[in-house]
Amino acid sequence: MELEKFSYDNKIVKAFIIATVIFGLVGMLVGLTAAIQLFYPVFNFDLQYTTFGRIRPLHTNAIIFAFVGNAMFAGVYYSMQRLLKTRMFNDTLSWIHFWGWQLIILAAAITLPLGITTSKEYAELEWPIDIAITLIWVVFGWNMIGTIIKRREKHMYVAIWFYIATFVTVAVLHIVNSFEMPVNLFKSYSWYAGVQDALVQWWYGHNAVAFFLTTPFLGLMYYFLPKAANRPVYSYRLSIVHFWSLIFLYIWAGPHHLLYSTLPDWAQSLGTVFSIMLIAPSWGGMLNGLFTLRGAWDRVREDVVLKFMVVAVTAYGMATLEGPLLSLKNVNAIAHFTDWIVAHVHVGGLGWNGFLIFGILYWVVPRMWGTNLYSTKLANVHFWIGTLGIIFYALPMYISGVVQSLMWKEFNAEGFLVYKNFLETTVQILPMYMLRAVGGGLYLVGAIIMTYNLIKTAYAGSFIANEPAEAAPMAKTETTGGGWHHVLESKPIMFSVLTLVAILIGGIVEMVPTFLIKSNVPTIASVKPYTPLELHGRDIYIREGCVSCHSQLVRPFRSEVERYDPQGGEYSKSGEYVYDHPFLWGSKRTGPDLHRLGGKYSDVWHYNHMLAPDAVSTGSIMPAYPWLFEQSIDLSQTAPKIRALRKIGVPYEDGYEAIANEHLTIQARRIAENLQLEGIEVAPETEIIAMIAYLQRLGKDIKASKTAENK
Repeated sequence: MELEKFSYDNKIVKAFIIATVIFGLVGMLVGLTAAIQLFYPVFNFDLQYTTFGRIRPLHTNAIIFAFVGNAMFAGVYYSMQRLLKTRMFNDTLSWIHFWGWQLIILAAAITLPLGITTSKEYAELEWPIDIAITLIWVVFGWNMIGTIIKRREKHMYVAIWFYIATFVTVAVLHIVNSFEMPVNLFKSYSWYAGVQDALVQWWYGHNAVAFFLTTPFLGLMYYFLPKAANRPVYSYRLSIVHFWSLIFLYIWAGPHHLLYSTLPDWAQSLGTVFSIMLIAPSWGGMLNGLFTLRGAWDRVREDVVLKFMVVAVTAYGMATLEGPLLSLKNVNAIAHFTDWIVAHVHVGGLGWNGFLIFGILYWVVPRMWGTNLYSTKLANVHFWIGTLGIIFYALPMYISGVVQSLMWKEFNAEGFLVYKNFLETTVQILPMYMLRAVGGGLYLVGAIIMTYNLIKTAYAGSFIANEPAEAAPMAKTETTGGGWHHVLESKPIMFSVLTLVAILIGGIVEMVPTFLIKSNVPTIASVKPYTPLELHGRDIYIREGCVSCHSQLVRPFRSEVERYDPQGGEYSKSGEYVYDHPFLWGSKRTGPDLHRLGGKYSDVWHYNHMLAPDAVSTGSIMPAYPWLFEQSIDLSQTAPKIRALRKIGVPYEDGYEAIANEHLTIQARRIAENLQLEGIEVAPETEIIAMIAYLQRLGKDIKASKTAENK
């Protein structure tokens, strides 16, 4: 049979590689800055756009979608062409995908420091950017599926299975989680509220980790690790079991982020059960990767690419064992809201994603430029500095997490909390935060060394823009023999549909009852919608990223009830959140929980605390917010906010928006007068007044309910 001549498109791969390296350095630098801010608050720079609450989501988005995302696309475009023995379906689509993705990243880099955010973890970008993400993702999928259809290789290699699962599942996750009611071009409210919003968000959040940070990189592992080792994948059958069990089980595990919350117990239990089951397919994939190196371990000691990949696969195994263990309620009770979770996430991020990316770049770049790596010694230096960076990052955070949990829960012999003041815990762990910053700095230095090494490698060679290739055309005969999966691999559309079915089952089973059965989210008569002033204050709270450090969820533990509501003795109830669009439970307590804050301190205390936190609470690492005392509430947005919330179920009366600002002014003047009695002159329309109103509202509804019951 005559071979067909064609060429692989390396230019698109080169573009994604350059973006990977640039955004990797930027994202790591922002992360290091955020790490320093947590023990040296001066690094917030007293600027509105550089506080921890503003740059923390900038860091996570830059690493996940700019660094890891661009690396994923580079690896997919490189490997897919060679696995399918064809050029990408359409070069124009490839470049629309590239530039569209970079513009989305640019939009994120502008809007997040400006405080334009939905506050939903890993999904902070506002609705116009969400639409852009959807369109560009469709372009990527169109190009990928088109390439698969026109392939010359009939059977799809295991890496392609994971790429298909990534495209299908991320599309579903993004669309479902991004249902929002726009207020204006820069502001929207989540379509879902409270408990339901939390379930959807962590169904998305957990599976964004699964299907953006895991499945595509498993596909890359299945391609690049055998290539680098020059060995076949250990087990084809294990690959099949790994793929189908992983994508089916993963989608169920999201509720393990919400243990001991107000999510229905049955949903929490489902999340735990399926998380434990995830150990099997996850470790199956890890072992399939490591066993691929059988007979090649001597090369691992010499080949820096394999060193990076072995550590990456090992980190994947560690993270995917730890995640299910953290979903056990007795472990979660200790670890949740602490730095333990930060360590867990970064073992996966720095070890699995980061090191696999570094290994791939060191393998691909010399081949695309037709030369050898400039310096193996520098690459080895990078490996050891990066490894030390991971250790110096993770170990202090594990220690910090355990210290936090033990201090939060410790009672003395008389039955009182030993560390009543949350700040005592914060001060205790500051040395761990310093060590974490050292680890992050080492990791960044390693990435800088790699950048220099890759640039020198490129200069030493000559870029192969269109790499010549040849292959026989795909046979048109139907597949016979080889087993059912062998047949399925030759039918990409059917394969994609079955993948979609596999990932939809878990989400439907968990979400439909939570939304349709009212008893899953019982209401509380005393819980009322936020007043217009409180609504503005809540939006300021969201804008400033306060949810990054403060939870609003008192779990049903004696230690938490005693600490956060010693008089009322109430843990959080699901009915309290029915008007929260979005929910603000948070995922980390750098500061105390705020769900029972209302009435605990005076208006003057809140005023001074936001102006100079350390002066009010000695040793506080919270930044100051001087702009809240200078900027005014945008009263023109009150009516649109009321209308938007009414459309998604908040029971504001028809026409209330016409008088909402009158009610806002009355409440604002009352707070301003309280401050004036203490010698503080402040205009009622300033943002600090709205923030105080919101903070003073937190937890008041349940107290009103209890007062009514006592009467």
